[in-house]
Amino acid sequence: MYDPLPSTAPPLIEISRVTRQFGSRTALNDVSLAVPRGGVFGLIGGNGAGKTTLIKHMMGLLKAQQGSVRVFGLDPIQHPVETLGRIGYLSEERDLPDWMQVRELIRYTQAFYPNWDEAFAEELRQTFDLDAKAVVRNLSRGQRARAGLLVALAHRPDLLVLDEPSSGLDPVVRRDILGAIIRTIAEEGRTVLFSSHLLDEVERVADWVAIIHEGRILLTASMDEIKDRHRRLTLRFTESVDRPPALVGALSFEGAGTEWTYICSGESRQLRLAAEALGATVVDDASLTLDEIFVSRIQG
Repeated sequence: MYDPLPSTAPPLIEISRVTRQFGSRTALNDVSLAVPRGGVFGLIGGNGAGKTTLIKHMMGLLKAQQGSVRVFGLDPIQHPVETLGRIGYLSEERDLPDWMQVRELIRYTQAFYPNWDEAFAEELRQTFDLDAKAVVRNLSRGQRARAGLLVALAHRPDLLVLDEPSSGLDPVVRRDILGAIIRTIAEEGRTVLFSSHLLDEVERVADWVAIIHEGRILLTASMDEIKDRHRRLTLRFTESVDRPPALVGALSFEGAGTEWTYICSGESRQLRLAAEALGATVVDDASLTLDEIFVSRIQG
């Protein structure tokens, strides 16, 4: 298990050795994670990996059976008012009252947040092209996502938590609205945590990333560090082999004969030296997308 992210300032969210079971199924297995203050933190994993369960612990919707959860330095179960009042939350389920009009939803949510910004809420409503008189039950999936995002954002939270925020949004909306909002909040010194299975989206906006798989954190680091420390090396050997020699840091490999391609974890120069020690010639050395890194990690 990787250590939580180091930071000179106390983390905004600190998860320490949290385990959660539902019957015989282990949803979270000894999970530790630190989310730093400011910036965008991406939580990535496949369906059933534990993303939503972990977020519900952060929100105080689930209590850890083992371990501890701290948000703003407080236990969200014991201090719900002090923590939830500073969090904007968009759940994957888009839990909105079906019978309300959009304007009623805005007024209803406003009552819970002293810092609600009416002008910002109206600006978001217009940006998201939401009819104030429209009834929530009649909204499309994308419109419901926009309405949920509006009420999560309008009180300008210190922490914005988005669980699969792009679900139901078309690519143009994802790119132009979601990315802009995440970046704007991060640049205001606030913190965004969002889970997503759309890894190109995470790669575009996240400053830090954690990979969760089968209830365990496989990797957590800054986006720059993750990209810098994963490479694709294509090696050419002097003789044809059915299976290439083991390369230090290799997570996977494929190829045939004298030419093999490795997905590796490590610094480029060190990987090249290791390849040369095997008697191979490096014919290509390339960076990886976050999607390629993710696949190599969960299959490793």
